[in-house]
Amino acid sequence: MNILQRFKIDPFLLILICVVLTASLFPCKGETKTVFEHLTTFAIGLLFFMHGAKLSFQSIVMGIKNWRLHLLIFITTFVVFPIFGIMMQLLVPTFLSENLYLGFVYLCVLPATVQSAIAFTSIAKGNVAAAICSASASTLLGVFITPVLVGLLMHTQAVASMNIMDAISSIMLKLMLPFIIGHLSRRYIGKWVDKYKNIISKTDRLSILLVVYVAFSDAVVNGIWSQVGVLSLFSVIFFSILLLILVLLFTTYSARLLGFNKEDEITIVFCGSKKSLASGIPMASVIFPISIMGIMILPLMIFHQIQLMICAFLAARYAKRKI
Repeated sequence: MNILQRFKIDPFLLILICVVLTASLFPCKGETKTVFEHLTTFAIGLLFFMHGAKLSFQSIVMGIKNWRLHLLIFITTFVVFPIFGIMMQLLVPTFLSENLYLGFVYLCVLPATVQSAIAFTSIAKGNVAAAICSASASTLLGVFITPVLVGLLMHTQAVASMNIMDAISSIMLKLMLPFIIGHLSRRYIGKWVDKYKNIISKTDRLSILLVVYVAFSDAVVNGIWSQVGVLSLFSVIFFSILLLILVLLFTTYSARLLGFNKEDEITIVFCGSKKSLASGIPMASVIFPISIMGIMILPLMIFHQIQLMICAFLAARYAKRKI
């Protein structure tokens, strides 16, 4: 077992760090920046096209009857998380800057992740069919709900000037339309997508890396590292851990109080506690001006790794239970 596996570190996080360092040292500017922005737009469209092509209709139907489970996950994702995010305003300016606080609010209004939620549910021997249904539905609903919550909860000059309907229209055109086309194309390319899903997942990650590079290039030009120091980074890490623990406690004990069986509890815990890097970064590129996007996604990037590490440990504990 290598050191990354031992400490549950996602290798993709190390690549993200390298991209951020590259953007800090060699930010793209001028015509190069324009080229990268066009390339990023294409890559994001391709990412959501492939997400649509990977999602089978059977996966949507499976588990859909368990409405109580899905409702609790939905409430956790789009109500409880945002409430915790708003409460973090108490930390400003003593522990968090205003911009980092807003980054946490953005993190809290995002949909759940799909791949890791399903993977951890499977490892923990939970209700995988319901996890597939819930995580997929969360991604679709997030296209509409996230920009609305951003407009309602985030109060900055850049966000205040945002037209919610324009943001939703832009997301529909750049994200949802490719997703729908991809899903409708599944009957023709589904077998190919399933066969080469490992290669496609690398394409997904390449899209995210492009967005991060462009975002942090602009953020560096606008002085992000003069706003975020070492102490600020430690604060983001600490409060990301605290946020995740609070949500895990809420999902676990809510599931038990409402009488869900252990398999459904596992699904609620792992689908309700996740926030999607794969959806969050592309959506940020559509919702926010490039000048503030870098700091908006910084808490998300850190929270993403923390949720993987803690949930990997939790899934292993669930898996050891007697069935």
